[in-house]
Parts: sequence; C-alpha cells; structure tokens
Amino acid sequence: MSDKPDISEVESFDKSKLKKTETQEKNPLPTKEIEQEKASS
Repeated sequence: MSDKPDISEVESFDKSKLKKTETQEKNPLPTKEIEQEKASS
C-alpha cells in the first residue's frame, strides 16, 4: 500500500471552486476544403 501515492488531498478537493473554461484549439487541423485546394493546385 505504501507504493501508491497519497490521494487523500484529491478526494477532498472541491470541484465547485474551479472556474468553468472554454477549451479553444490553438492549432486546428486543416479542414477538408483546404485539403481539396491543395490537391487541385
């Protein structure tokens, strides 16, 4: 049992204190339209 990390702090963590955030993709993958433009040129 001593080889496992101490998770007592995690179990008592209050999720309601966290702020809700919107995930924004900084590096979006190319869309299908861009791929088609590259293929046709």
